[in-house]
Amino acid sequence: MRKFIALVFILTGCTQAPTFEKEVDAIFSYLNGNTPGGAVLILKNDSVVFSHAYGLADLPSKEKIATQTLFNTGSISKTFVAYVILELAQEGKLSLNDSIARFFPEFKNPQLAQKVRVHHLLTHTSGLPDNRRQHLDSVFLLTAKDQENFNPILLNDSLLFEPGSRYEYSNPAFNGLALIIEKVTGNKWQDEVKNRIFIPAGMKTSTITDGPYPTTGVAHAYLKTPTGYIEKDYGEEPTFAAAGNGGVWSSVEELVLYEKSLRDHKILNAEIITTSRTIWNYPQWQDATPPFIGASWFIGQTDEGYKMIYHTGTQGGFYGDYVSIPEKGIVYVMLCNIPTPQEEKRTAVLSILKKYNWLD
Repeated sequence: MRKFIALVFILTGCTQAPTFEKEVDAIFSYLNGNTPGGAVLILKNDSVVFSHAYGLADLPSKEKIATQTLFNTGSISKTFVAYVILELAQEGKLSLNDSIARFFPEFKNPQLAQKVRVHHLLTHTSGLPDNRRQHLDSVFLLTAKDQENFNPILLNDSLLFEPGSRYEYSNPAFNGLALIIEKVTGNKWQDEVKNRIFIPAGMKTSTITDGPYPTTGVAHAYLKTPTGYIEKDYGEEPTFAAAGNGGVWSSVEELVLYEKSLRDHKILNAEIITTSRTIWNYPQWQDATPPFIGASWFIGQTDEGYKMIYHTGTQGGFYGDYVSIPEKGIVYVMLCNIPTPQEEKRTAVLSILKKYNWLD
């Protein structure tokens, strides 16, 4: 009888032993239930090692989130715009060293525009003040398209700092880059992203807001208040996020396809991808923080010293995180429809990857 009890204990202990999947799931389990939630996917080389969806995509209908559910990716959108710019540069249709005066001769201060180069927009180092709030109300800021977002920038008559000397995150920079794509190609930037990236990468359901808000297969975003959840995606506004700084809608599954296509050079080529993921070092740098950004991508290191490429996204109630550790074949993508501490969750996931020796 004692041997039987001991055997039951051993078997029970085995089933309850922590595993990689269980430990990652525990990080996000608070999203489970009849509340907004999210989706998480982790890839190791070509194998999906974690894939889980939590919570509801739509509270009134109780539709559940799936790993195929589309979320607004917020600023992760900027990486798509950046890649089109880099490919146009390689095709000789523009130069990263072009002054933005070439594309925007209507600047109030032409000398100011002459100083700012395309690469400054890509690296958030232009020094152009984000003066939109002086000219646009808060609701309009969230619903404006690229030209409407960039028009106030054209009115600037001074810079915050000399281009290339400091970092200051800039949403309007990517409105400007989206407009440059349209000026150079004669096409909507949304179509250029679709044809150059979505289609060859196999991102069949990903889309970009360009008019009506997507209504099927998408998560709605929410904020929690003392009286319950309120929708925070401006879905009632027909042009929500129809702009280069945050217009892409995708799923965790298709963002992983995006990363795999970059890794395998299925889209773009090695030179473009290397340029995008190499820290842009400016000789006149004066910021206390050393440069840490490539062409839109943020570049850091894991505790083990491996290069980490990442970008977060936040818009309304949508929160996302996209992380690639190329040397170890790791891709981690999280998309949520409720405010979520992206860096805290990323740190927790990296800790588990380390525990299971996947970052050695």
